[in-house]
Amino acid sequence: MLEPLRQGLPPLNLAAASDAASCALPARYEAVRDARRFTRGTLDQWHLGERFDDVCLVVSELVTNALRHALPANTPCLAAPDPPVRLHLTRWTGRLVCAVRDPSDEGPVTREPEDLSNNCSAESGRGLYLVDTFSDSWGWHPLAGTLSGKVVWALFRLPQT
Repeated sequence: MLEPLRQGLPPLNLAAASDAASCALPARYEAVRDARRFTRGTLDQWHLGERFDDVCLVVSELVTNALRHALPANTPCLAAPDPPVRLHLTRWTGRLVCAVRDPSDEGPVTREPEDLSNNCSAESGRGLYLVDTFSDSWGWHPLAGTLSGKVVWALFRLPQT
């Protein structure tokens, strides 16, 4: 398991953010499609559509990991009043952060690059490798206060306009 990683994460002063958007995602795999749609609409609204492919891939992986590994086995698949996973997109001047909040206190587990190359037919285990490859940095941190769980985030540098 990875130790909490905070390096590379921009200051979490939401007042300094240019834009922020979030959506709740229910405990079902169709939520990954909903997260991609939400990301497309948000990036288009922010005139960042050219970054969609990389950002969408990372969002898909982070949401899939939250649904697959971070939810208790008895999590109901029906739409709950407070869905267990939430996607946050926040834009600062020159950077975009995608963050996925889930109820698990367990940190993400990565595979070593040689494990991935030795098992080319594996259908899982590449998600965090893709997040690392397509984002400029990523990490996670436990939640504090009344919220339990963690946030896994990925940062993208944006061109200065």
